[in-house]
Amino acid sequence: MKGMVFAAGLGTRLRPLTDSVPKALVELDGVAMLERVLIRMKSYGIGEAVVNVHHFADKVRDFLREHDDFGMRLHISDESGMLLDTGGGVAAAADWLSGDEPVLLHNADIYTDVDFVEMQRVYEASGADATLLTSHRATSRYLLFDKNMRMHGWTDISSGRVRPERLDISRLATMAFGGVHIVSPRLVEDICRYGRANGKKVFSITDYYIESCGRMYIKGWCQPAGTNWHDIGTLDKLRRAEECLGGGVRL
Repeated sequence: MKGMVFAAGLGTRLRPLTDSVPKALVELDGVAMLERVLIRMKSYGIGEAVVNVHHFADKVRDFLREHDDFGMRLHISDESGMLLDTGGGVAAAADWLSGDEPVLLHNADIYTDVDFVEMQRVYEASGADATLLTSHRATSRYLLFDKNMRMHGWTDISSGRVRPERLDISRLATMAFGGVHIVSPRLVEDICRYGRANGKKVFSITDYYIESCGRMYIKGWCQPAGTNWHDIGTLDKLRRAEECLGGGVRL
């Protein structure tokens, strides 16, 4: 399995930390988030990964160089000229992600200790084009799944909006997406076709999933009980994650 870390975000909700460092290098309990993600990938046997960069791109490059790429074969997908979002980011990195191996996609601002081996087992057993880490956590935007955890759409409960429109959600379960997913080489190719067909270079992979789940098998995998998951995308969320790990945020 290959990997890709989405490390290009601006991190505006983490200011003032991100006034001087990229979001991916914000530290959780003294360790940069990018380092945490890459070390976990490596521990699960992933030896090759893509890291996309935009905000303070040179600092990410320097960080990886100083750490000898953590003993991995890393490729930098440089989005300095234009931030491509997650779907566009995958499309831009497709040459590195191509082949016959699945790809673990991981947001740099997500901390989790879920078992990637188990997640890959679920992905392989299901025959899905993508397997998404999900949970029952409270949020306003949810992915919609049937009883077999096949994705059918998306809803924003704060506005009542549903995608696709006219989707009957009465028998569908709402699950929050966790920013970690395993995708097939076929899906990587399809993301590229989707971007070209819609004339898009910048697009969210969530939008791709919503618009493609009728023809691609997008499966949800519920975060196992007893595992940790934290989004550190805001200062408050970072503090809560630090408290869980017994540390303290240094602003």
